[in-house]
Amino acid sequence: MVKKQYAFFDSPCLLPRAGFSCLACALVLAYPAAAQTTRPPRPPAPTDTLRTELNEVVVSASRVEESFLQSPVTVEKLNARAIRLSPAASFFDAIENLKGVQVITPSIGFKVINARGFTNTTNVRFAQLVDGVDNQAPHIGGPIGNVLGPSDLDINSVEIVPGTAAALYGLNAINGLANFQTKNPFTSEGLSVRQQTGVNHVNDPNVQTFGQNGSPTKSYSETSVRYAKVLVADKLAFKVNGTYLRAYDWVANDQTDINPNGNATTGLFGADNPAQDQVNRYGNESSDRTTLTLGGKQYSVARTGYNERDLVDYNVRTLKADAAVHYRFRPGVELAYTYRVASFDNAYQRSNRFRLQDYLLQQHAFALTTPVVQARAYLTQENTGQSYNLRSMGENIDRSYKPDARWNTDFTNAWNTAAAGGQGVAAALATARTAADAGRLQPGPDAFNQRLGTLQAVNNWDVGAALRVQARLLHAEAQVNLAEALRRGGTALPARLDLLAGADHRTYVVVPDGNYFVNPNPGQDALADNLTYSKTGGFVQAGGRLLDEKLRLTATLRVDKNDYFNVKFNPRFTAVFSPTQRQNFRLSYQSGYRFPSLFEGFSNVNSGQVKRIGGLRVMSDGVFENSYTRASIDAFNAAVTANINANTSAQTTAQKRAAAILANQGTLAKNPYTYLKPEYIKSLEIGYKAAFGEQGRLLVDVDFYYNSYRDFIAQVEAYVPIATPTGGTTIHDPLPATYVPVSGDNLDAVATALNTRATQARYRLWTNSQSQVYNYGGSAGVRYNLAGGYLAGANATYTRLDRTENGDGLEDGFNTPRWMYNLSFANEKAYQNFGFGVNFRYQVSYYSQTFLVNGMVPAFSSLDAQLSYHLPAAQVRFKLGASNVLNSYYVTYLGGPSVGGLYYLTIAYGL
Repeated sequence: MVKKQYAFFDSPCLLPRAGFSCLACALVLAYPAAAQTTRPPRPPAPTDTLRTELNEVVVSASRVEESFLQSPVTVEKLNARAIRLSPAASFFDAIENLKGVQVITPSIGFKVINARGFTNTTNVRFAQLVDGVDNQAPHIGGPIGNVLGPSDLDINSVEIVPGTAAALYGLNAINGLANFQTKNPFTSEGLSVRQQTGVNHVNDPNVQTFGQNGSPTKSYSETSVRYAKVLVADKLAFKVNGTYLRAYDWVANDQTDINPNGNATTGLFGADNPAQDQVNRYGNESSDRTTLTLGGKQYSVARTGYNERDLVDYNVRTLKADAAVHYRFRPGVELAYTYRVASFDNAYQRSNRFRLQDYLLQQHAFALTTPVVQARAYLTQENTGQSYNLRSMGENIDRSYKPDARWNTDFTNAWNTAAAGGQGVAAALATARTAADAGRLQPGPDAFNQRLGTLQAVNNWDVGAALRVQARLLHAEAQVNLAEALRRGGTALPARLDLLAGADHRTYVVVPDGNYFVNPNPGQDALADNLTYSKTGGFVQAGGRLLDEKLRLTATLRVDKNDYFNVKFNPRFTAVFSPTQRQNFRLSYQSGYRFPSLFEGFSNVNSGQVKRIGGLRVMSDGVFENSYTRASIDAFNAAVTANINANTSAQTTAQKRAAAILANQGTLAKNPYTYLKPEYIKSLEIGYKAAFGEQGRLLVDVDFYYNSYRDFIAQVEAYVPIATPTGGTTIHDPLPATYVPVSGDNLDAVATALNTRATQARYRLWTNSQSQVYNYGGSAGVRYNLAGGYLAGANATYTRLDRTENGDGLEDGFNTPRWMYNLSFANEKAYQNFGFGVNFRYQVSYYSQTFLVNGMVPAFSSLDAQLSYHLPAAQVRFKLGASNVLNSYYVTYLGGPSVGGLYYLTIAYGL
């Protein structure tokens, strides 16, 4: 069943009957002696804190430790102090306040990080690593928020590299990467517990109230536990983590009609339009409409469909855990094995909205760290569980009680009867819909829920809604510090010279499910042979310090080979000039490739009577050459309908149609796109970072970049005119043999076929944009440590899109506000052990272009605030806070949920 209930969901405490207010309290009382066997020192004095932060190192920018101030590219960092001061509910939520970073929210449990433009709800251009290990869901091609990442108890620091990092990582990180670094059990022992309890959906109009005077307010609870222990001094240690989150998801309920002119030729708009297509209503999309001839005129009529909140259980659950064993052969040489697992429910959006339910991710990772060699090997396993497609669910609930043909007949008959009885057109259309919908399942009753459960298990989007994918990602990499190796071997290599080399290999493995993925080169059984997709690459990097070590130059060359593409080269050149230790000017140039993800290259889905197929030739052979663009077909059919409706002659409807087709067939345009190539970016960046004043109290960081993009991977919808099918089709064949394409030389036959649904094979194809696209921008941030431990910060980010004159507009949506601002003010010890943190975020409106809907996203602002109290003797921290404290609901992209205030109390022990 879809509607699931979880124990204790409505109670923020897991052990109320035991007399404890929450699990955190229970564990604190039960294990006081076990917590922090090595008690951490008191927070350092402000000058010590400044000195420590000024000397921080980062590793993500160059894959070796280097000074935070002297990094050759922009790096944003969250350290432990910044995380404590943040009013965000978690370290992951705090990322959206960093300079140059944009976060969008498809779900309370699924946030997407991006930088420098061209983002979407499945951001395959931005990599997310945990201790250097990619934590993406393999078939999605990107991470699902932080469900496979560390808890707030285990996070040590966060590094964000905005801009392409493909030359060093080769992980399709052409927009940047995030690296979450966790705590090492050798240096962070003991028990720590964190309980966060809160509420959201305060005065949310999208959530039903309970009872006459009920409140829609929902509870929020996250419980985390961490335990680490050194078993053999300086030799063997382990740690375990567990987190359980329960919440009620943000609701997507945008009722804007995205087909307002569907019946403009008959003067029907607004509520009178029988082809309405509300953003978050599913089952009335373009493929669910039919052109009906009523009273001598043609009308576009859609099935009724269902609102998203009718089709989804918004209860969110995340249960995740990890365990790691670390062994030190000697100081500096360490081997670690980590196992991560996450089971979760939340919402997700790609071309359609999905309910992810009983989704399971597992990861096994080995890491070897030495002064010379670093190596990793990991396996990620994905099982989509009981997940389902909301659009397919809406469509097929409607069709399961009455097929389209029967519904259209009932609608037509009822309209004729109503019109004959004297009703006007709009009233007759409403009467016809009521009659055709007779017997339609209504949300709420058991019969509706039973149908949801039935379709949720049917793995065929023509008749069901299930998402059933099993996939694996295998990755191995190693890098060698050649300079260090040579020095240790006795070579007199100058200390100012750096040499680094690395190699990696990754393979995706997908179990064909017969609906979402099939093997294009099967053996005996296309549903039995696993699909594989591999890439191998490597890099070399050389650097040196000149001019009395004031100038640091680095050159990197990366090479990658993908199964379906030729060898690709990515260079990177960087320079850092440091006239003083605290002033640093940086310059970098680099390029990057992004290879198609699994679903872009290999998907093979019947979705809403439109088949979405991967853009690799092995999946879509023959379709590009024989298809016409949907945009031209829509324009052609709209013109045909307008001509028929304007024709007042005595001709029959068939004669009017034939004349209209002949008059407008020149509107049709052949599909100009072809098979997939990798995306390509060239990026130039300059920046300045400096610390001023006593102990470096003032930190200034400014960057500017200019990017050139080519061959954007995007989707085009195109239809193939066909002769009447002579038999069934197989899912393995993008253009079934029984679908004989109409010759493009016979435009009359092509136009006639493309005016009738039954003689079209409809496809949504992954391809490349033909436009050359540029974007540029910059960001500036200042952070000032005032006397008394007060910390003030401000940053602004500017991002601008610039297309060439020949741009075709097919590229992925830029989906980025031109301006974003953040202001912060905080102090851990404003008065004795009391602290506070305040953050204000604002972004301007922007144009959102997704696979679901296009339009303007309104500007919004959000004020976050927290009050904290620390009991050092008891090792307990309290934080009372709120994100969006003013509860001003906003959306981060069109089609997504409305995000309101989240009010919480956090109790942390041993942190």
